[in-house]
Amino acid sequence: MKRFLSFVTALCVAHSINCLGNNLIKPGELWTDNTGVHINAHGGGILYHEGMYYWYGEYKGAYTYRAPGVGWECYRTETGGVSCYSSKDLYNWNFEGVVLQPDTLNPHSDIHPSMVIERPKVIYNDKTRKFVMWMHIDNYNYSKAASGVAVSDSPTGKFTYIGSMRPNGQESRDMTLYKDDDGKAYHIYSSEGNSTLYISLLNDDYLAPSGKYTRNFIGKSREAPAIFKRNGKYYCVTSGCSGWSPNEAEYAIADHITGPWTAIENPCRGKDADKTFYGQSTFVLPVVGKSDCYIMMFDKWNKNHLIDSRYIWLPIQFSGDSITIPWREEWKIPE
Repeated sequence: MKRFLSFVTALCVAHSINCLGNNLIKPGELWTDNTGVHINAHGGGILYHEGMYYWYGEYKGAYTYRAPGVGWECYRTETGGVSCYSSKDLYNWNFEGVVLQPDTLNPHSDIHPSMVIERPKVIYNDKTRKFVMWMHIDNYNYSKAASGVAVSDSPTGKFTYIGSMRPNGQESRDMTLYKDDDGKAYHIYSSEGNSTLYISLLNDDYLAPSGKYTRNFIGKSREAPAIFKRNGKYYCVTSGCSGWSPNEAEYAIADHITGPWTAIENPCRGKDADKTFYGQSTFVLPVVGKSDCYIMMFDKWNKNHLIDSRYIWLPIQFSGDSITIPWREEWKIPE
């Protein structure tokens, strides 16, 4: 599949980016893979498996357009599938390819280029030895509001698409996955017109809802969930609902992943914290082998040129059970 090399090369020159040998994280700057091409993995999440990190995300097409007949700013690209990048150090990433390919032959397919694939997340099932991907599946005007599932024998695919559903009979848009210490997995998604966040226990094979779920932040219109666990407490970072425009983040704490959740405040600190540094939450990554080292991952959307959307990664700081996410121009993962 075409990787838009000329576009990225121009950006590298324009921003004077050293495309190889990264040893710093520079939030919001152009981030390239080990061949010098802009990392194309938006709305993503990261899986750690057998000493390697795998970053999955939306593989955006080069052309951005606004969907006709839609009231809100429905900017989008043709669906390019789900990409995967691998890394051992979280700085330097190898492109593993498009591991969930779009179905270009069937115009009625959930993953046809005319459809929408967003926020793909992958977890590993120790019992079935399958890598399971969930994603937000939608049509051009976002009225389908479903979740899709795909599986693979390898973290680098290829993933086989199984199909889509409205989990628990409800709409599903912005979403994430969380695999707990006991091996149970949860699908967390915005529903009811994005007014409520559902936390749904999956079946043992992770391929379908178990039927057990809770409704959280009812009427609060929170989306873009990112969940992690620390010292027996669960944390959920979300954004407000304002389309592609940035808004204020919020975090909440619970003693159990299914709630009840207590909303706290905006964790962001520094310039433009009230706009989440012009980003939107997508995932929290615990760095393996590093005590109290968690990375908050945001997308910095460019609605007029979505392939050029950037990535904001920042360290989470702790004070007791409270968290803050301070802005940094650049930083290193603790040794």
